[in-house]
Amino acid sequence: MAKVFLDYDQAALDRAYDQTAWAPNMQEVLQRRAAASAAVRARLAPRSFAYGPTEVERLDVYLTTRPSAPIMVFLHGGAWRGGDARAQAYAAETFTQAGAHWVVPEFATVMDVGLDGMVAQVRRAVAWVAQHAASFAGDPGRIYVGGHSSGGHLAANVLVTDWVGEFGLPPDIVKGGLCVSGMYDLRAVRLSARSSYVKFDDRIEHELSPQHHLDRLSAPVVVAYGEHDSPEFQRQAREFAGALQRADRLRGLLVGAGLNHFEMPETLARAGGLLGRAVLELMRLA
Repeated sequence: MAKVFLDYDQAALDRAYDQTAWAPNMQEVLQRRAAASAAVRARLAPRSFAYGPTEVERLDVYLTTRPSAPIMVFLHGGAWRGGDARAQAYAAETFTQAGAHWVVPEFATVMDVGLDGMVAQVRRAVAWVAQHAASFAGDPGRIYVGGHSSGGHLAANVLVTDWVGEFGLPPDIVKGGLCVSGMYDLRAVRLSARSSYVKFDDRIEHELSPQHHLDRLSAPVVVAYGEHDSPEFQRQAREFAGALQRADRLRGLLVGAGLNHFEMPETLARAGGLLGRAVLELMRLA
């Protein structure tokens, strides 16, 4: 078979960007997270705000009791075509109990608005948080952004936003980032089966590959992946971490021992978990 990227033929590359091939318990884990999120939502009753003009552009804020609290904005995954904000409440109590607000934006799918439309929405969500933090007793000077899977890609694009040029905001409004099992250089993704529903072109590949724009990054970033993530998601994380290290922006590269792609985010839901501890330390709340 002809090689299409590195040592991958087309079938192998497609498989490397399909997490179902590497996580046989995917549905079980997603159902477990959804149940945990429903329970947390019942206890915490988040406030909902519109951050943009379309119906989907809303975000949930899980409030801490701490005044002028730091803010963690978390972007969900779903291969750019699935997932939802409601199912990301599972980690909210870890952060509210530690003294931070947990904010989860909803956004459109890639089929509805394209990849650049998704990036524009999540950037708009973070800009809204910076401009309106005082309305929910948040500190606009302590905003952190994280994401998992395709949400990790979106979070990385938020981290390299031109905040001055696009929003008239200070260049360092985001103080730190968490990118979990994401994609940071879209070349291989464009060559994979994901191009069947993502409309890639040269502009999209370059502009929305955050690894190519680290000159715009001002914050430290924690990169993480699971030991049982697909090989391409592992490679993407390692190469992104290497680029961040060369740019003096890498806070740490974490590997979830024994964990697959869908199990990794669950460690956010424990203050002593791999990701929970790393983010609380990043936010200086540990």
